[in-house]
Amino acid sequence: MKSAKLDNIDHQILEILIENARTSYTDIAKKLGISAGTVHLRIKKVEKAGLIGGTSLLLDYKKLGYGFVAFVGIYLEKADQVKFVLQRLEVIPNITVAQITTGKFDIFCKIRAKDINQARNIIFDIEDLDCVEQTEAMFFIEESINDKKRLIKTIFDEY
Repeated sequence: MKSAKLDNIDHQILEILIENARTSYTDIAKKLGISAGTVHLRIKKVEKAGLIGGTSLLLDYKKLGYGFVAFVGIYLEKADQVKFVLQRLEVIPNITVAQITTGKFDIFCKIRAKDINQARNIIFDIEDLDCVEQTEAMFFIEESINDKKRLIKTIFDEY
């Protein structure tokens, strides 16, 4: 990040975009008292430095009928089977995140399901995969912290 040489204006632009990536350059410019062209150039500079890229769409899975969330830790028979198992997990659409981990699990997944019965079946599908020794599931009760700007403010303060 230091190679990009971001200043306070860059930080403010990024904070606005973190809050809403669809904010127009004109609206950002009005909020910050600068020109839309300046906003455009600064965003391009940050993109070119590789600090940001693209935008994402936030889906409300609950409204789509997939409000049940489970986290599944996967133990493998051997650590060298991670890539093989990840390829099999990619086929299961309800697995929205799969990460290689250190510590207790070899792979840690987030799944979304319609209800506990569907989640159970997905977990059974994971357990049926070759090389999976066992799983451990935790069910999501409530998301208590989801603040996209907390870490970036700390990073900017350190910068």
